[in-house]
Order: sequence, then C-alpha cells, then structure tokens
Amino acid sequence: MSTYILGVDVGTTSVKAVLLETGSRSVAASHALPTLSDITDHSGIKAKEQETGRIIDTLNRCIGLLPRDKLQHVISIGLSGQMHGLLLWKARSGCVWSKSNFFTSGDTSQLITWQDGRCSSNFLSSLPKPHSHLSVATGFGCASILWHAKHRPEFLEDFTVAGTIQDYVASMLCGLEGCVMTPQNAASWGFFNTSSNQWNIDILKGAGFPLHLLPQCVPSGGMAGQTCSEWHGVPAGTPVGAALGDLQCSVYSCMSAGTDAVLNISTSAQLSVAMPANFQPPDSPQPASSISYFPYFGDSYLAVAASLNGGNVIATFVGMLTSWMKELGAEMSDSGLYEKLIDCGLNAGTSDLRVSPTILGERHNPLCLGQVANISPANLSLGHLTRALCRGVLDNLTSMMPAERLKQAGVSRIVGSGSAIARNEVLRQEVEKAFTQPVVYGQNADSAVGVAMVLCDLL
Repeated sequence: MSTYILGVDVGTTSVKAVLLETGSRSVAASHALPTLSDITDHSGIKAKEQETGRIIDTLNRCIGLLPRDKLQHVISIGLSGQMHGLLLWKARSGCVWSKSNFFTSGDTSQLITWQDGRCSSNFLSSLPKPHSHLSVATGFGCASILWHAKHRPEFLEDFTVAGTIQDYVASMLCGLEGCVMTPQNAASWGFFNTSSNQWNIDILKGAGFPLHLLPQCVPSGGMAGQTCSEWHGVPAGTPVGAALGDLQCSVYSCMSAGTDAVLNISTSAQLSVAMPANFQPPDSPQPASSISYFPYFGDSYLAVAASLNGGNVIATFVGMLTSWMKELGAEMSDSGLYEKLIDCGLNAGTSDLRVSPTILGERHNPLCLGQVANISPANLSLGHLTRALCRGVLDNLTSMMPAERLKQAGVSRIVGSGSAIARNEVLRQEVEKAFTQPVVYGQNADSAVGVAMVLCDLL
C-alpha cells in the first residue's frame, strides 16, 4: 500500500499542498489556491499585513481538495512558507478545532509580512548591531517586534507566542503551547547566530525585546511534534516537521548538483548557489552586500541574491494599467490583461527601452527606486514596455550576483522555477538571454514539493 508525505507551502500570494508518494518520490496529487488575504494600509506607516483567518481558510480548502483516500495514508507533514514575517498568538487559544477535523484561526494577530515597511532607516539604525552575519531589515520578525515594543507596546501584551505563519500552522497541528522554529526561519527574523544556532538574547534584552516571544530553536529537518487531532483525514499522531523556509525548500526541490544555480521568480526573486561544505559566513553583517548567506541543511549555506522585486513588480504594472483603464472608462480583469501583455511582449521580440524595476528598493540599497530610460517614440508600445520590464527584473538580479561570481562558483547550469517564470514566456526568454549557462526549468520545482522531499529523504 502506498504511503504519502503531505507538503504544504504557505506563500505570500497562495497556498500549495502536494502529496508525495514515498516509494517513487513522485507527486501523486497537488492543489494551489490564492489566499487573497492582503489588507489595505490606510495608516500611512507602510504596513503590509495579511488576514490570518483568510490564509488558514485557504489552507483548509487546499488540503480538502486533495484525495481523502490518500490523505488517510499520510505518514508525515512538511511545512514551508514565506520567511521573515511575524504572527503573534495566544497559547491555548490560537486556533479553534472543528468537529469536522480542521482548525480555524483563533486569538491571533494579522500576519505582518516580509514586505512590511514600517521599520524606517532611522528606526533600523537605532537598533543594536546583531551578533550575526545577517543584517536586519524592515519586515524581519525581530525588527517588527522591536518596532511594536517602542510604538505600540500594548499590542504585544495581547499575545504570548510568536513565529512565522508556517510555524503557527505547525504549532496548531501539534497542539503546542509555544513555538518551535528552525534556523532557516530564525535567521530570516534577524538577531540569530547561525554558527551557534542561538538568539542574540543579551542584545535583544538590552533593546527592550520581550524575550518570552522568542521561539525555541530545533534543527532544520527536525520535528515539531505530532498532529493532536485528525486533520482532513490525516490521522492523529502523524509526525509534523518543524517549518522550513520557502527559499530553501524551493532550492531543495530542483538543485540536483552542487554546480546548479537556482533562479526562483515568484512574488520576489532569488538566485541561489550552494557554498562549499567548509564555508563559514562572516562574523558580522555586511549591509551593503547584495549577497546573503542563508542557512540550508546541516551546517551548509546558500549564497543568495535575494531581490525584493520579482513577479510583484509585473503584478504592480498590471494593476497600474487596470486602474488607468478604469479611470478612462474601460475595464479588464488583471488576469486577462496579464495574458494580453505577454502576447504583446512576445510580438515585440526585443526592445531598447530600459526599465530598472526596483520600485521596492533592495535590502542592501533601500533608496534605489525604479527608473525608465532610453524612451523614444519607437519604443512606447505595451510590447516594448513588457519586454523591457521582464528584462529589467533579470538585469537587477544579475547585477546582484554577477556572471563572474557564478563562474567562480563553478555553476554549469541555471535551474529556473517559480510561479512568475511558469506563467510568463517573455520572462523565460529573458532568463535564457541573461545567462551564458544553459537554462532548464525544474519539474515540480516549488517549496511544497521541496519540503515533502526533505521529509521523504529523512525516512
């Protein structure tokens, strides 16, 4: 009889769930649904939050669409999700279990995402320097908690536990009173030392951080616990892995050799290369560097050019056009317009228009915003603009991790993955032009598959 691993990714824009057959390591079933959970910020503080209840409702619908006869033979659950973000909840009342064997959100905050911008440059410069090789940026969990400790301390008093959204799901499934977190997610929060695998307790205490909110750390690939109840047919007592980072799981799903570089373009964009086994990151942050070293599995690291500007830039362009059309009295759905733009871009072939798409800045250069250059009467069509925008996303990434760096790392091919690459043929064409190495597209290359593979390989 076949057994399965359930892999779940709680992403920025969607939830995906897969069933991986353990014998063949192949995907037996999968579903993805958009969360549609973004909250509009009217406060003017650049908050970027999502509705926790909607995310969990989407998770339930997604799991419910998988074949129940296979869910009954799940032997472990793997979770990954958007890193850096912060969710707070009350122990013992963080969720409500239904008699129908699923849970809904309970006493929780909204999810403060990695795109949150309320930690200004001035606020970040007022924080102590972390004892870590990774810098702290706005949208990082520890920075978000410190911002609230200073500006809205009463908000933090309502909650007793904190973690990422994927940590929250693991805690609820296992009925934990606290939160367990892997180094992959802890490093993304800031103020975490990946060499000792410990939080910067003294530094955080000195900054007025409420230490009881720090999760307990367990190894990447370790367990959070066991399901405290049946869940959509998955038996009670099923092991649940401690949640992992979406980037690391995406890389795991498609990096088949150390000479692969993995390019992922979904909401944001990353170009990742495996570091040699003996690599140790620097002792202190290098905030001006465009490359970060993310903990992977065991004691290994990935060198990552992690751009804030990926598929979200193209989505912003689509949203801008639909709002202009609305103002002009014409209406079209975002999805319909997206497909039209891809057709226009394919017809354009090439463009001498230059678009720098960094409308969100970059963590290493937050003040460098988007620009359009080399405008002429001949390149003002939607096709030229779409083509130039897609090329700009790639130009930005390759400036963050130049060709010379890939060559030094011995990279022999680029593995492309992510929802934006899958959906956009113009973007795929620009990917193939941007690199001298051959480009292949990962089959089932995504975080939900990756986290299931991690647990499968641990069996």
